[in-house]
This record gives sequence, C-alpha cells and structure tokens, in this order.
Amino acid sequence: MNISLTKTILIVPLFAALAGCIPTPEDLESTPVKVQTPKGEVTCQLYRQDRVTWDRAINFPATKMSVPEADAYCRQEGQRRLK
Repeated sequence: MNISLTKTILIVPLFAALAGCIPTPEDLESTPVKVQTPKGEVTCQLYRQDRVTWDRAINFPATKMSVPEADAYCRQEGQRRLK
C-alpha cells in the first residue's frame, strides 16, 4: 500500500505539469483571414502553419453556404498558405 501511495505522489504532479505544456487551439490561432469566394466573403480562423485540420470559418454568408462548405474554403486557404 505504501508503494502505490508513493507512486501516486510522484505521478500526479508529473501529469499536471505535462498537461500545462499541451497547447490548445486558442494558443495557436492566427489573426482572422478574409477569403473571397463565389458565394461571398468568408472569415477564417487559421491555426498552425503546418496543419489545417483545425482551420474553420468564423463568419460567412449563412444564406448562401453551409458551415461545412465555409469550413472547406478555410481549409483550402490553409493548404494554399502551406505551399
């Protein structure tokens, strides 16, 4: 019983320290970018330069396109900037 208590005392602070090192999407946000599309302007929130998985639309003409379509334009813009 004493060994497991000692392990817990050592492991819990280690996990707490590591959790503080993991960035959240908010830590990696860029300045919002405006993209012109055939259906209107989409404002995109881009994240890391080497990854477009989190890129998403934060403003778009809702009467002309869906959320997935607007997000796709943002991921395309992220891909374009990778090159």
